[in-house]
Amino acid sequence: MSIVKLNNNGVKNATAFGSITGLGSMVFIKKLTASSSSTLSFVDGASSVVLDNTYKEYLFTFNNIHPSAQADFTFQGSTNTGSSYGVTATTTYFKTYHNEAGNSTALAYDTERDEAQSTNFLKLNYAITNDNDSSNSGFLRLFNPSSTTFAKHFIADNQGEVNTNSLRSFVAGYFNTTSAIDGVQFKMSSGNIDAGDICLYGIA
Repeated sequence: MSIVKLNNNGVKNATAFGSITGLGSMVFIKKLTASSSSTLSFVDGASSVVLDNTYKEYLFTFNNIHPSAQADFTFQGSTNTGSSYGVTATTTYFKTYHNEAGNSTALAYDTERDEAQSTNFLKLNYAITNDNDSSNSGFLRLFNPSSTTFAKHFIADNQGEVNTNSLRSFVAGYFNTTSAIDGVQFKMSSGNIDAGDICLYGIA
């Protein structure tokens, strides 16, 4: 019987990966906390917000976004440092759903909530309940917003509660502009963001 000698280089290479420098990092930029807020806005240069070519990717995290009334959680971009929000965008919207009783589920593309060349505020999750223990949490990734060559792509993943039911929404799309996106605003489709926080990070 022959014995095969295994090459250990693969293990060495894998363990050495952690020691490589310059792999990038997530840099905290700004945290906004809602308190019956109609909007939460991140505008480049305002209140120490960086939303320019410093980073090629920006990450927004949402923690326990609680609405004042049942509503959709939405966002939009600005190309004029927050003077207006309504950049033309196209999105896809995919959802998973499961109720507490365990007798109703969904796994589907949602044509009612995608957008095609629209200037509307874009849905991140919908019909979030304002029950005391209900909220929405998740993230939005915005890629290279300061580019003046390409459209601005984004990906989002959000989990919320809709009338005691679990709803997870996957959204992706692009702002159809070659102008720099220098402001991003979040709001509920009606009412206020009663509580919760949004953090902005740059991906170095």
